[in-house]
Amino acid sequence: MNPVVERIETALKSAESSLTSAESAAQVEEVRISMLGRKGLFATLTKDMGSATPEERREIGRAFNEGKQRLQDLLAQAEERIKGSGSGEKALDVTLPGRCGAMGHRHPITQMIEDCVAIFRRMGFIVADGPEIETVRHNFDALNAAADHPSREMTDTFYFADGRLLRSQTSTVQIRTMDAVKPPIRIVAPGRCFRRDTPDATHSMNFHQIEGLYVDKNVSMADLKSVLQIFAWELFGKDVRIRLRPHFFPFTEPSVEYDFSCVVCGGKGCNVCKHSGWLEIAGAGMVNPNVFRNVGIDPEEWSGYAFGMGIERLTMLRHRISDIRNLYENDVRFLSQFN
Repeated sequence: MNPVVERIETALKSAESSLTSAESAAQVEEVRISMLGRKGLFATLTKDMGSATPEERREIGRAFNEGKQRLQDLLAQAEERIKGSGSGEKALDVTLPGRCGAMGHRHPITQMIEDCVAIFRRMGFIVADGPEIETVRHNFDALNAAADHPSREMTDTFYFADGRLLRSQTSTVQIRTMDAVKPPIRIVAPGRCFRRDTPDATHSMNFHQIEGLYVDKNVSMADLKSVLQIFAWELFGKDVRIRLRPHFFPFTEPSVEYDFSCVVCGGKGCNVCKHSGWLEIAGAGMVNPNVFRNVGIDPEEWSGYAFGMGIERLTMLRHRISDIRNLYENDVRFLSQFN
């Protein structure tokens, strides 16, 4: 027998034995590669046929083709056997519970914005929006900020070379709305704001506010207080009390600070409320007549109130977060707690 033909027969017997005892698809694949791969037996024999005589090539070619076909049949049989027995891959137990992939969810700040908006919508407010890059008029002038007010300084506000700025408050949306819409007006405006604050546990250069504005005839402080009380109850429960403390803001007159009874200790006093029993939440007040005049609204005919509160502040209170920076570090271990 021709040595090459004998070599093919020997290799086929060895392959048949290996395939018969194979218990996995990986073992079948090893045999296929050793015989049919680029460096396998049949590839090597193809190169060796060049030195054979014409008669030898005919004999080798016939053995080559028959052997290759036989090997293909053996491989197919082995694959079918393993597939049928389920031993090629780990068998699937259909009675086991499914494996759920990790699900994404909204950021806690986004959740708080949506919750606040939903509360105010139930009270008849609509959502308004405005650009984050603003003019000095919308951010300061129309809001009755004095020309020498410290918030106008470059140490407090981010300015562009052309004189525009990154808004430092969502009150800009109030001005844009009153410029474009005639009273009555009832809006809330959530959005990002920017200030040159030094980042620490309670301050960030980038933060979120939600602004409220109501303009109509005969609006009073009683209307403002009732809306703020309902908001507190809806967000933190019926046990929360509010108080309004006199304050000063250039765009409201009279102006107040809006406080919640501490949602951590129930008003008894703790480290969060600095043992006062109260938490500062927002600034509010009746819209200053000068602001109305700046947007072409007659303050003798119309009155209104405005308020603004920090979304991060509310989020930190809801989830007992002690450092605002945790909300912006994108640590999945931290954020995954807020589903």
